[in-house]
Amino acid sequence: MKKKKNRCSWCGNDPLYISYHDKEWGVPVYDDNKLFEFLVLETFQAGLSWITVLKKRENFRKAFDDFDYEKITAFSEKKITSLLQDKGIIRNKLKVKATVTNAQAFIKVQKEFGSFSKYIWGFVNGKPIVNTFNSLSEIPANTPLSDTISIDLKKRGFKFVGSTVIYAHMQATGMVNDHITSCFRHKEV
Repeated sequence: MKKKKNRCSWCGNDPLYISYHDKEWGVPVYDDNKLFEFLVLETFQAGLSWITVLKKRENFRKAFDDFDYEKITAFSEKKITSLLQDKGIIRNKLKVKATVTNAQAFIKVQKEFGSFSKYIWGFVNGKPIVNTFNSLSEIPANTPLSDTISIDLKKRGFKFVGSTVIYAHMQATGMVNDHITSCFRHKEV
């Protein structure tokens, strides 16, 4: 009989959530395209559950041209209006418009730092912060570092990048390893 893997309990029994937990969450991401994808998804997740966004991820990918920030910067009002009719995504006008604004700000950061990855990972000196939480209740919703990054992103013109959204982004992209210590992924990532 196969031994059951011990995971962070937030992923429950949903196969999509388990797959995301086991393969993506907390794995360091240095690729600008992937970092932008997570930034978009985290923006839309604000105020909602992550599983809601995860279930719509492929629809988001199609709606936002495979998260191509160059293309997104040129989205017209007509395109934005069509996105607000797309039942496959979260139809929030402010978040759709923020995605266009964030794509523009993302490119400015790339020009200034050489890549968004260099910019964002610079906050942690290029290496993940490895936390040693024993239970989900110990994991914060935000930290002084996510506050700092949030403030800096806002100064650079980003929208929907509050400290909680940024901390979730840091967790998703492996800037922090918040797998609980008993989770099999804690040592792997």
